[in-house]
Amino acid sequence: MSKRPLRTAITLVTAAAASLALSAGPAPAADRPVDPKVLRDLVKAYLASVKYLDEKVALADGYVPRRCSSDPAGHGSMGYHYFNESRYGSLDPAKPSALLFEDGKDGKRRLAGVEWIVLDSDQNLKTSKDRPSMFGGQKFEGPMPGHYPGMPVHYDLHVWLWKQNPNGLFDRWNPRVKCPAAPSHTGKSDMPHTGKSGTAHTGSSGTAHTGSAGTAHTAH
Repeated sequence: MSKRPLRTAITLVTAAAASLALSAGPAPAADRPVDPKVLRDLVKAYLASVKYLDEKVALADGYVPRRCSSDPAGHGSMGYHYFNESRYGSLDPAKPSALLFEDGKDGKRRLAGVEWIVLDSDQNLKTSKDRPSMFGGQKFEGPMPGHYPGMPVHYDLHVWLWKQNPNGLFDRWNPRVKCPAAPSHTGKSDMPHTGKSGTAHTGSSGTAHTGSAGTAHTAH
């Protein structure tokens, strides 16, 4: 493996650790030791997702693309969600439940982040006793409705490992990620994606996307 991903991972987790320390309390960050497990888990997630820089590998591994999701309030986008239902419930840093892609200038999709999804045990939007957490106590958002027909009520956690997010590594919206300006949905319709505020958002583009097999995939 190239040394570049590892160097980038070290830089990433160092910055993430500083961010997590600053949010932990009023004491100076230098006085708060960084949990080595948090660093290991972030590096594990980064290195496990390196192969998905190639979208064809994501498709081959069972990640199904959906529409590009943007915040109607203008706080940014999540990009195209590629969901792998077999990994719902995973709290393993090396096994994300979804991948977040964006359109590149060369016409290819580029990996921007990863996401973990845990189904809500009672499927009740008004209760959250089973809210999970990862990466040193980073709490999942939700519970929220499914993002496409048939997807249950769930919690999710976004981690922007491949596209810097000025709002923070774990923030839902990334203002640097853009969805296509003109909506044009040609495939299955997706359910609104409800965030922490309870407001729903829908994808701004449903343009079909062709994977390695040459078949059209509907994006979210």
